[in-house]
Amino acid sequence: MKSRSTLAAWLGRLDAPRLARVLATRNDAASPPEPRTVGELADRLQRPGSVALALPRLTLPCLQVAEALAALGGPATPGALAELLGATDGEASSGLDAVLETLADHALVWPDGNGTLRMTASLRQAWDAPLGLDSPLEMLLTGATSDELRGMLVALGIKPPGTKQQRLAALMEHHSDPQAIAEVVARAPAVTQKLLTHRAGAAPRQPQVIMFGTSGPVLEPGARWALDRGLLIQGRHRYGGPARMPVEVALALRGPGWHAPFDPLPPSPQLVPIAPAEVEQEATAAATAFAAHAASVLSACSSTPPARLKSGGIGARELARIGKAAQADEAMVRITLETAYAAGLLARDGDLVAPTEEYDVWAEQEPAERLATLLQAWRDLPLTPTQARDEDNKALPALAGAPPCNGCRQARHGLFAAAARLPTGQGVKAASDLGPTVAWHRPLADASPMDVTPFAAVIREAELFGVIARGALSALGAHLLADDAPGLTAACRRLLPPATAVARIGADLTAVVAGTPAARLAMVLDATADREISGTASVWRFSSGSIRRALDAGRAPEDIAADLAAIAAGPLPQPLSYLIADSARSHGRVRIAPAACVLHGEEPALLAELAAHRKLSKLGLRQLAPTVLVSRSPLGTTLAALRAEGYAPVAETADGTVRVEKVRPQRAATTVPAPRKTGDKRGIRSTAIRTSEVPAAADMDVLAVRLLTAPPTAPEPDPFGSGVPFGTDTEEIVAGYAKHLSYSDVRQLAHAIDAGTAITVEYVATSGSRTVRTLSSLELDPPYLEAWCHLREAERVFTLSRIHGVMPL
Repeated sequence: MKSRSTLAAWLGRLDAPRLARVLATRNDAASPPEPRTVGELADRLQRPGSVALALPRLTLPCLQVAEALAALGGPATPGALAELLGATDGEASSGLDAVLETLADHALVWPDGNGTLRMTASLRQAWDAPLGLDSPLEMLLTGATSDELRGMLVALGIKPPGTKQQRLAALMEHHSDPQAIAEVVARAPAVTQKLLTHRAGAAPRQPQVIMFGTSGPVLEPGARWALDRGLLIQGRHRYGGPARMPVEVALALRGPGWHAPFDPLPPSPQLVPIAPAEVEQEATAAATAFAAHAASVLSACSSTPPARLKSGGIGARELARIGKAAQADEAMVRITLETAYAAGLLARDGDLVAPTEEYDVWAEQEPAERLATLLQAWRDLPLTPTQARDEDNKALPALAGAPPCNGCRQARHGLFAAAARLPTGQGVKAASDLGPTVAWHRPLADASPMDVTPFAAVIREAELFGVIARGALSALGAHLLADDAPGLTAACRRLLPPATAVARIGADLTAVVAGTPAARLAMVLDATADREISGTASVWRFSSGSIRRALDAGRAPEDIAADLAAIAAGPLPQPLSYLIADSARSHGRVRIAPAACVLHGEEPALLAELAAHRKLSKLGLRQLAPTVLVSRSPLGTTLAALRAEGYAPVAETADGTVRVEKVRPQRAATTVPAPRKTGDKRGIRSTAIRTSEVPAAADMDVLAVRLLTAPPTAPEPDPFGSGVPFGTDTEEIVAGYAKHLSYSDVRQLAHAIDAGTAITVEYVATSGSRTVRTLSSLELDPPYLEAWCHLREAERVFTLSRIHGVMPL
């Protein structure tokens, strides 16, 4: 509440331009409904969700300053912060001032009326142990008794005052002096000095597990001496806890020469002079090639929509098929599919991924408009589309529907920012040198697990689009950085030539198109020829097979020749005209007709009579030859219909012999005799009952009583058929998504989620591989389960439907 009031007061002191800059930086807080007062704006800015959105956009020095301020605990003066960071003069001091200004623009750190720096509570909680330091002494002594404080002061050789508050103030004054702490530690036993030195440089220890029946946690050697003097503070909860070192003691032991890490300047990659014309030329070539490849990939998807795997996504086989049809590599296929899906050009259609009506509009546009649509989708794509393998080196399907990754999006934005900071007329010697600079601009961004160099996948994608050219940011990248959609479209129009509407058809039966082919041109050539090359120039080759494909689609030879002549830069070569004529001459010489059965005989007049018979029209008879008819009805139906009209046909077998129709007399099945009585003392009765046996009257009375006392309707069975209802809501939710788990497995998993205990599961990844993983810190977010994976030592998101087994620890 106090941080809210101080933030509201600081916001109220800002002028209109500065407040507008804060609102523009944290635009999520200004989203509808708009805040009505400064206090309401302060509430929105300090929400954990709003702070979580702002953190990934911060640079490395911003996070370093925020962590140092969190380590100091509570409000801190700019001087104390500068001393901790070692930024008291020079470029470091100027860099600190700039970072504090940036954090103030984000409303994360601001000065109060006394010039003291304050930060939002949500930002302070982002670090469990900032700089590897624990809480301040005053916070650790919360709940300490007056006698405990007196004992610490006596052990330090300080005369204790009378009240508890005075004793606490005296102890805090002593610990705030690094020289006094050093003198006390110098008098400590060697084992205590070794313990304190180790604890000062390490992160705070996690709480120990206390077994019931023990007196408390076991102290480390030398810890008692430090506890008596307040150099270590025992945990205050019920069962004790680990001894914790106050931040004042840790900083004093680290020495005056230790400073928190602070990198106000980004890394300096090796630069080379690059003319702007060279950057534009390289960007034009890359963007033109990408637009042509993307059109080829989506055209292949339009001709034959790719099939989805049972586990979701498009697998390696379909990706290879599309790449072969479009003459594009796997990276190009993946990035085109992901961006087109995000732009609404593709959508799921049952077990397929098919183009939408928006694709038809997109395909008729010029290459510049096509590229701008895909670039805008790529900018905000919550994944790395070219990532083909996961952290386990397992193949990943495309369009798998993975959970959104904001770190992947921030990696692209960090690349734009890093390239934009390069001096005008210069670029990096190798594009991979931008990786460390990207990490400085977006330290919380996610890199692909298969990257050999930092952010290699994102940099390669930018080069494919023409966003990064010759190691510098192109005009396309500048508009992506500014999120300027109209400017991006205009830049694409300036860089990309219009679509080519004609092809050069040669005597070697090839058609060459320079640039991106128009939709009409690509449709005609795809229908009559096979694509061999795609990119800045596309090549198709005509063959008898490709012409036959067009004829099979119902095109007449004259229409094929006319369509090709309309798109050709000159007259059709004679070899192509001959190929069309020869293919048409042989096309359809043999025909295949569907038939359920065939009727043939030696009398043409009889076959003609059957074909013209009105009552036999329902059979769908068609005369292929004077003595041959085909029927659309099965053999048995056709045979019965002919006999019903007075004809005497006979049926043939598959080898042409007459089938003999002998009807066997129908007989009842043999009655199975009842088993003999075995004298089993348990009195088990046979399930076979003779039909002649009639229950006795006593048995009928018993049955009547049982029926009257039974409930009128049987209870609804549960989904698992065990008859046991769900015990908790968590069980019901887990059972609704984890279809492969038995009822006992569902109960174990739900209990682990509710109780916060660890559990071992058998998990099937999207690639189909099975792994056994131990999970803890479970959080249910249907249809996903967020947990800490002990196998990967990282936080992972699991799909409940992929959990196939549960095993308790």
